[in-house]
Amino acid sequence: MINTVIASCNSSTLDPYIPGSDNPWNKAKVKHCYRRLGYGTDYSTITTGVNISPGALIDQIVDNAATAPLREDPVWGYYRLVDFNDYSTENPQFINDFRIETGNLMVSDGLKGRMIFFWLNHFVTELDAYNYSPYLFQYYRTAEQHVLGNFKDLVHDMGLTPAMLFYLNGFQNTNTEPNENYARELYELFTLGEGNGYTQEDIIETSKALTGWNLSPQAGGQIIFNTNTFFNGDKTIFGQTGNWDYHDVIDILFQERGELIAQHICRKLYRYFVSPDIDLMIETNIIMPMAQTMIDNNFELVPVLKQLFKSEHFFDEKALGVIIKSPFDLIFQFVNESVFLFNDDLMEAFIYYAAVLGQIMFNPPDVAGWQGDQDWIGTSTITGRWALFRAYLNLLFDSGQEERFRTLAIDLSNDSNDPEYITRVLVDHFNARELFTSTDYDVATEVFKWEIPQNYYDDRLWNLSWAEAPYQVFLLLNHLATWPEFQLK
Repeated sequence: MINTVIASCNSSTLDPYIPGSDNPWNKAKVKHCYRRLGYGTDYSTITTGVNISPGALIDQIVDNAATAPLREDPVWGYYRLVDFNDYSTENPQFINDFRIETGNLMVSDGLKGRMIFFWLNHFVTELDAYNYSPYLFQYYRTAEQHVLGNFKDLVHDMGLTPAMLFYLNGFQNTNTEPNENYARELYELFTLGEGNGYTQEDIIETSKALTGWNLSPQAGGQIIFNTNTFFNGDKTIFGQTGNWDYHDVIDILFQERGELIAQHICRKLYRYFVSPDIDLMIETNIIMPMAQTMIDNNFELVPVLKQLFKSEHFFDEKALGVIIKSPFDLIFQFVNESVFLFNDDLMEAFIYYAAVLGQIMFNPPDVAGWQGDQDWIGTSTITGRWALFRAYLNLLFDSGQEERFRTLAIDLSNDSNDPEYITRVLVDHFNARELFTSTDYDVATEVFKWEIPQNYYDDRLWNLSWAEAPYQVFLLLNHLATWPEFQLK
């Protein structure tokens, strides 16, 4: 189904982006790549990115993510219940440790880390529904294995993860007590879109084909197929009749509804990576060609992503700064772009604050997942975002890290002693777009100047080596974090 909105301002096409005077290749575009395809990056990487072509940079980012090794299996990753020494103590500790490690990987893994969480917010489960650390890892691992691989394979394997079988009641789906939950969400959320290309009868018949995946020989172990609980008889799905099972359902779904699947997934990718708004022009000129690329490549994801990311549409000036940062975006992007200290203790605090701001890692609000963009901002969450940055910056400054503030300003400004220039480069480094008016920069400059007498600036006596300079940067960053522009990527 086409969800149309008011006309998009971005009328650029999927043709490859070729820099020109009206749309130059610059640091802002490179930062745009790393913010949308990952969680930002440091100034050195941005400077390097400007010196290669846009297409080459996208190839590098996407190929690195597609070929990245899998994270190491935790010792407990495939535990059965009997393998725990003390389940009540170990299980919550394993989950907490896994969250911290996952947060660390999100900071460093770029597109791979971002795409894993895209899929976990597409094939939603809620950890609270099963609360079992091995099933959490296996669910994550499935998304990781197919993160930039084949979408059909991802759909097939995700439906058989224990987390999903428990969350959407596949474990309870038997020939005597059929359960339609997974069949419904397979079509409505995971592949086709709500009310798009399927009927209630398709759901009923599909639920019969999905029976049997409810045999668990050992508590907490793998869930396997049980022939005794499988509905052994003909089912008619999308007009095809036979004694279909789980594997047949996926084959029939992609065979009969492949075009609709490709369109639905490409809309989600577009909203996530480019803009939450899709109008008829975007649908026709962007989504449909992307979907055709997906079909032509047998649902491989890399060709589709490269087509979008290399396009003049993705790099259009109107594409910059139009998506509201999620809590993870807000925190992890700043960590990467500031190169400020973070460790496991801080990551645990980041995950806690993200939860307060509405993003509980591995616990979306419902089966539809986080809707993102404007849903992230409210009267309580915006003040919570400000409080988070005050707490983080205060912690750094009060714990012997003040020299990092000085180093940041020196690196970005090439050790300038012009307060207006230093302010501008710091502000522009952390924002997706320049500030709306010169007055905004003037206000920020006054914050940065602090209590240093004006004559020290006028006579060029002040510089970033002064003892007060780290505190001045600290004040500016606190001010910067309260701006609406800072909430956008």
